[in-house]
Amino acid sequence: MPLIHVHLDRDTYARSHEDIGNAIHDAQTVALGISAVDRLQCFQPHGTGDLKFDPGYNDVDRQYLSVIRVTVVAMYDPPTKQAFFKTVVDKLVPLGIRPEDVLICLTENAALDWYAGRA
Repeated sequence: MPLIHVHLDRDTYARSHEDIGNAIHDAQTVALGISAVDRLQCFQPHGTGDLKFDPGYNDVDRQYLSVIRVTVVAMYDPPTKQAFFKTVVDKLVPLGIRPEDVLICLTENAALDWYAGRA
């Protein structure tokens, strides 16, 4: 089960955090093969000026910043990760979130690094 942290501005959070959560969850079921019942998401809305970023980083025209941090057990090859990133962005576009404004960081660890309510 991936652990998803989403950092975004308060306006975007208030307007569409449920839809954003659904889009990310749908993307992980499609691209990563995660079970539909495996959902663990933490949202953090931020006020004006809380999210600092270079609007031209990586030669991208960034207007806002939405950060999606994903922690998973190491088991995905690079093409699967890339498919996940693309699927997330594709599902966010209809919600008015530009691909240029999304930063996704996927971090892997081992199964022994997790505790999920029981050993």
